[in-house]
Amino acid sequence: MQKEVIMETNESPMATEPVNKLMLKMGIPMILSMMLQAVYNIVDSAFVSNMKGTGEIALNALTLAFPVQMLIVAVGIGTGVGVNALLAKSLGQGDKEKASKTAGNGIFLATVIYVVFFIFGILGTKGYIATQTSNIQIAEMATQYLCICCVCSFGIIYFSIYEKVLQATGKSLYSTIAQILGAVVNIILDPILIYGMFGLPELGVNGAALATVIGQVVSCLCALSFHFKVNKEVSNGLSYIKPDGTIIKGIYAIGFPAIIAQALMSVMTYALNVIFVTIGENVVTAYGLYYKIQQFILFAAFGLRDAITPVVSFNHGMNSKKRVKEGIKYGIIYTIIMFVGFVGLEIFAEPFATIFGLSGETAKLCISAIRVISISYLFAGANVAFQGIFQALDSGLESLVISICRQFLFVVPVAWGFARLVMLGSPLWVVWTTFLIAEGVSVVIACLFMRKIYKNKILGLN
Repeated sequence: MQKEVIMETNESPMATEPVNKLMLKMGIPMILSMMLQAVYNIVDSAFVSNMKGTGEIALNALTLAFPVQMLIVAVGIGTGVGVNALLAKSLGQGDKEKASKTAGNGIFLATVIYVVFFIFGILGTKGYIATQTSNIQIAEMATQYLCICCVCSFGIIYFSIYEKVLQATGKSLYSTIAQILGAVVNIILDPILIYGMFGLPELGVNGAALATVIGQVVSCLCALSFHFKVNKEVSNGLSYIKPDGTIIKGIYAIGFPAIIAQALMSVMTYALNVIFVTIGENVVTAYGLYYKIQQFILFAAFGLRDAITPVVSFNHGMNSKKRVKEGIKYGIIYTIIMFVGFVGLEIFAEPFATIFGLSGETAKLCISAIRVISISYLFAGANVAFQGIFQALDSGLESLVISICRQFLFVVPVAWGFARLVMLGSPLWVVWTTFLIAEGVSVVIACLFMRKIYKNKILGLN
């Protein structure tokens, strides 16, 4: 029996297909999937910003709600990353029972996460928004938008789990199809619900929220259907959903650093909103829009990371030194995608500002942010790739440290200091250099960690 399990494992494409081709085969759908994740917020912002009379105010409202949306995604995807890596490693070891329990416990955890955000949506949104603005109109729009997104967050949370399960078994194409279908639904419904078309009432920002959550539910249902149809490596049943402390601990040993990494984006954005509003509300609006635009590029790096993690983790479980090294090498090489994103944003900075209906000083601020901050992508891609590598090699602490450095430690204090300089007369672009400093310093730290991990965890493999 054991011989059959080992033979089955060794015949898996994760164990036999050339690593460079395998990573592209898995990575391209994952990159598309993550970029489509960013589409939800970009599309909402594009339609909302063009609302007659209140477009820029509505865009500011979405910016204030955005950190909690990011937090929902952070906890869902972070848990999914833990499920992904543990499931892939279990399959690499030929342990189908553990893999099935990992997937089932992921569903249990998704349920707990949804209940928490449902309660926050009912009780906490108004107080949260009040900490960022005293503008009554903006606060009302943001509260209504965020309440809908939290109460109906089950779509994105459960999708995050099923997506990672599909990716862990090498079927990332299916998760991408599910993501595409949800994004298409969102794009179609946005103008219909926001502006009130085909006899429906004009719902404004509430329409944007409804379009978003409906799209997420569509993606979830598709991923669920694909999981039951094509994931033959994983067994399903209520017995696998029953919480198992050892499995949950294993999921979060890998996934908790990923949650922190994603959640720090939320914390960072919230803190920067509070800092930038001291300079001016148009600075908050400009940065918020830039952040949603840049997610389209940054999420591509996250997609690549999500290809690196199962490939390296599976072969680490197989004790294959050669394939682990190749996974790391090609993972870093393929971060060239960030250079392409950098060039694209530098070229199209002004058209992006125009598409979102910005004008005057706000448009200039947004263009300035795009031009300066996008330089940091030259380092950000490597940082994100290293985080995926560290997670795959059971080095979650190192991944967490890089997250803290690039998304908080070298961002919030530096931005606060630069904001004070701007208020004293320095040009605003000085604030945007915060991100270049943070990513540059963090990549040096990541390289030092990689050297240590290589010596301790890779050299000893067969």
